[in-house]
Amino acid sequence: MQVLLQGNGLEHLPVFATSLAIGLLIGLERERSPAARAGLRTFGLVAMLGSLLALISERVGSAWVLAFGFAGVAALIVTAYLGDDDDEDPGTTTQAALLLCFGLGAAVWYGFGVLATMLAITTTILLHYKPELQTMSRNLSRNDLQSILQFAVLSFIILPILPNHDYGPYDTLNPYQTWWMVVLISGVSLAGYVALRLVGQRYGAPLLGFLGGMVSSTATTLVYARHAREQAMSGLSVVVILIANLVVLVRLGVVSSFVSPAILPQLLPVLGCGLVLGAVGAFYWWRRMNGDEAVIMPKIENPTEIKTALSFAALYALVLLAAAWLSDVAGQKGLYLLALVSGLTDVDAISLSSLRLFQQGKLYGQQAVTAIAIAYLSNLGFKLGLLGVVGGSALARRAAVGMVAAALGVALGLLVFV
Repeated sequence: MQVLLQGNGLEHLPVFATSLAIGLLIGLERERSPAARAGLRTFGLVAMLGSLLALISERVGSAWVLAFGFAGVAALIVTAYLGDDDDEDPGTTTQAALLLCFGLGAAVWYGFGVLATMLAITTTILLHYKPELQTMSRNLSRNDLQSILQFAVLSFIILPILPNHDYGPYDTLNPYQTWWMVVLISGVSLAGYVALRLVGQRYGAPLLGFLGGMVSSTATTLVYARHAREQAMSGLSVVVILIANLVVLVRLGVVSSFVSPAILPQLLPVLGCGLVLGAVGAFYWWRRMNGDEAVIMPKIENPTEIKTALSFAALYALVLLAAAWLSDVAGQKGLYLLALVSGLTDVDAISLSSLRLFQQGKLYGQQAVTAIAIAYLSNLGFKLGLLGVVGGSALARRAAVGMVAAALGVALGLLVFV
């Protein structure tokens, strides 16, 4: 397009067309707001003004032209709202959107058209979904907000200051990498925790099982096993428990894609076989579930507590060191024994350890995948026993259908694909 317009003074027309489109997109949403003092035309003009002043600023070699233009737009906004006699507080959303629109127009001129368009779409989405975002914010409790802040501390305060060097025997202990695993697991768990709090009971057992599994499949299993015994909710409990434990396979796939993408061609078929066969068992009990059973929210602790994070970091470092040592002195049999034992109560630590050793070239892909599969199978066996003790033999027999199906799927995947 620019080639066709070259030489006739219109070569910059696509830039202004993009700016206008960005302004109209945001202005279209603001036009629908009764409190807004700016709509389609204002946003379109402000976006093109940003591009025009960026052009002039570049040609005269002075950034002050763009800065004064930004200040002028801000002054116009203030004047428009101060001169309004409406006592209703219109907020600052439209003002902020206008200033952003000016900046996006300038960004288009400086060659960031794709980024500016993406930001414009994101801005429009945020403006449009104001009621939903307000509802979500109101539904978050003080403890929920505390969870988010604690995750921010884990991710943006503690992680950056840790040294990214290998220490200890076999050079396996890396403080930065260890804490990165903590951040990764906490982030996945926090996403499920917040979603669980926001969704509540509105979407039934399948989604509760999914979100509960994202936070903690063990805690979800324990909670619903108790409900099954105390309130005769065996149908609902079986569905939630089976789905929560299938989500462990999804978690492993997601985590592996961050930690060691190279292992995915070997790992995903194994996880997928377990997921498919296990889903058949969960679907069977879901179809037979009594629709009159009340859906009860599981009470799961905040997954981003500093104490929890430190405990997981210590466990991960210990399992990582033990895995490296056993692989060295006892070969793959030692690693598999560790996976069997540590997987009883925690799949994440041995899985992340195996992935880390694979990344370091200390394990073959087959060994890492087998260790992860053994840990998952061991964990399923432990939870099935837990169901028998806490929820009773009837619940355990029902859940065994789906759990054994998932276990057979994982085992079949190991035999066929690894």
